[in-house]
Amino acid sequence: MGSVIPLKKSANSAYFDLKNILNSKLDSVERLIHSKLESEVELIKEMSDYHLGSGGKRIRALLTMGAAKLGGYSHGSRDVNLAACVELIHSATLLHDDVIDESKVRRGTKTANSIWGNQSPILVGDYLLSRCFEMMVEDGNLEILKLLSSTSSKIAQGEVLQLTCKGEADLLEENYIKIISLKTAALFSAATRVGACIAGLDKKKKEALESYGKNIGLAFQIADDALDYFSKEKIFGKEIGKDFFESKVTLPIIIVFQKANPIERTFLKTLFKKNVRQKEDFNSVLKLIKKYNALELTFKRAEYFVNVSYDALGIFENCEEKRVLQNLTGFSLNRSY
Repeated sequence: MGSVIPLKKSANSAYFDLKNILNSKLDSVERLIHSKLESEVELIKEMSDYHLGSGGKRIRALLTMGAAKLGGYSHGSRDVNLAACVELIHSATLLHDDVIDESKVRRGTKTANSIWGNQSPILVGDYLLSRCFEMMVEDGNLEILKLLSSTSSKIAQGEVLQLTCKGEADLLEENYIKIISLKTAALFSAATRVGACIAGLDKKKKEALESYGKNIGLAFQIADDALDYFSKEKIFGKEIGKDFFESKVTLPIIIVFQKANPIERTFLKTLFKKNVRQKEDFNSVLKLIKKYNALELTFKRAEYFVNVSYDALGIFENCEEKRVLQNLTGFSLNRSY
């Protein structure tokens, strides 16, 4: 297996290295997104500017362009255009998710729904998706159009599947992996495969980059779910314990349930079926997580996907782009936000 970058400093350095090898292309993505979201309807412009201006690493856009560069794409602007498409899909899903989850904070700022209510963010999210599909049609590549269309469908299916599993403390780990494969990893894998398509790579290299993206996405989401139980809101940018209070069962809880005794399992089932969970309930769960080392085991699971992602790029010749993308796998695991 490939070696994981163990230090947070190194992982964050890889993120900036990727930005650097792409020069100013991320700035071009930002400008393109804002130009495409111009609207005569003032609320659309106001809300989209607010949402897009709230921050974010644009990791999916960087992966799209990084994959294209690894594949040898160097002339033209298709990578910028399609990276913007990927980011628009992501931004639209965040607007919708915040409404579904009744979130108040994202990236350290108030969510759009906490300011404008629920109806407008749903409609503006739909507007972002419609602009994205216009851009895909303009690109003219049928393979990419099919890929991003099916990805949007997968994300929606993942959200619905998660909703149907809400409150199931005995959720199987394989079902959890299926959920995050659809709702998170699908867009990561689409981003890197789009880059491969832009570069005109052969089937094996397309599949390699798709695997790289999928597994880095799985590690990213698993780490995100672990952070929900031990990070700090000012660092994480979201409410801590949000998954627990929304009755979402993620890997730390699944691991606790696997190891718990019958009394603890009954307690967890009852707790996650409650209409409202209190702060003391959260503290009780934290004690069980600590008792069974669930966070350490959660990160161990994530580390497996980091290694798979790292190794997926073995098919490519050694070069600066390959080194940076492989080092980036540690970013999903070692980030604190």
